[in-house]
Amino acid sequence: MMHISVLDLSIITDGGTAAQALRNTRDLAQHAERWGYQRYWVAEHHNMPGIASSATAVVIGHVAGGTSTIRVGAGGIMLPNHAPLVIAEQFGTLEALYPGRIDLGIGRAPGTDQMTAYALRRTLRGDVDDFPQSVRELQHYFRTRQPDQQVHAVPGAGLHVPLWILGSSLYGAQLAATFGLPYAFAAHFAPGALLPALEVYRRFFQPSEQLNAPYVMVGVNVFAAPTDDEARYLKSSAQQSVLSLRRGHPVRLPPPVAHFEDQLTAQDRALLAEAHMYAFAGAPETVRRGLEGFLMQTGADEIMVSSQIYDHAARLRSYEIVAEVMRPSSSGPVF
Repeated sequence: MMHISVLDLSIITDGGTAAQALRNTRDLAQHAERWGYQRYWVAEHHNMPGIASSATAVVIGHVAGGTSTIRVGAGGIMLPNHAPLVIAEQFGTLEALYPGRIDLGIGRAPGTDQMTAYALRRTLRGDVDDFPQSVRELQHYFRTRQPDQQVHAVPGAGLHVPLWILGSSLYGAQLAATFGLPYAFAAHFAPGALLPALEVYRRFFQPSEQLNAPYVMVGVNVFAAPTDDEARYLKSSAQQSVLSLRRGHPVRLPPPVAHFEDQLTAQDRALLAEAHMYAFAGAPETVRRGLEGFLMQTGADEIMVSSQIYDHAARLRSYEIVAEVMRPSSSGPVF
C-alpha cells in the first residue's frame, strides 16, 4: 500500500464558474476520502483565470467542513505574500476547527506575476534571504507560548500545525533539509531539478522536533481512463493550458481536443515534453506501471496526484482508477 494524495487547483473550466469549481473541489475531496487518499491540498495562485483557490485558507475550510478524516492543507501558501502571524492565525483557526487534519505547505514564490505580487504586498522589498526567517517566525507562533512572549497567534500557539517546505529547485531542498521538515517537490509543473533536489534534501537532512528522518512527497500529473486513447484525449486540456501559460496568456481549462499532439509544432512538442516529463496518461495498467516506475526512480515516500481534466466526472474516474491500481493507504504519518 502506498501513501497517495490529491493536489487540486480548483479548476475553473472554459464556460464554467468559480462557484462550480469550488463545489467540484469539495466533491472530489469527499470521493478521495472514501478512496483512501492520505491528504487533499489546494494551492495559492493569484490573477489566474483558471484557478479558484486564491483564498487558500478559506477553501481549506470549505473542504475540511465537507470531509471527516482526510488531511486537508495548502500546497501551498506563498509565504512572501503574507505576514507569518496572519498565516499562523489562519491555520491555527483551521486546526482548532478540524484538529489533527491540517497541513501547511509553504513556498517562497509569489504564485503570480510581479504586478499582482505588488498588489498583494504593496511592496516588493526583501529577497530570498527573508524566507528562512519567515519560516522560523511561523514555527515560533505555533509553539507553546512562552511567559515573556508579547506577540502570539490566537488560535495557533501550542497547536504545532505541521509545516512542509515546497519547492522545484535545490534552494527549497536545502532549506527543508536544514530545517528538518518534510519536502514536497512540484514535479507536476517544474520537473527538471527533481532528482538533484531529492539528493540534496536526503544528503543534508538534519533531524528536528517535527521530523526525525527525511520524508519526500512528489507532485505528478496523472490522466487515467479506461483506455490509453481516452486518457491522451483528456490530457489535451492540460497540454493546451500549459502552452497558453508559457506564452504568457493563462486561460480557463479548455475542453479536450482529439489528436491534439498531431497538431503541434516541434517547438510545442519540446515544451510539453519538458513540462510533462513526469505525467502519466493511460489505461489502468499503463498508469500503474508508470507510477510504480516513478516510485522506484525517486524513492518517494508519497505521491501527490494532480489531474487537470475538463470534465468533472472524468476527473473523478481518473482519481478512482489511481486508487484502484495503487491501493492508497490513508494511515500515513502525521508530523
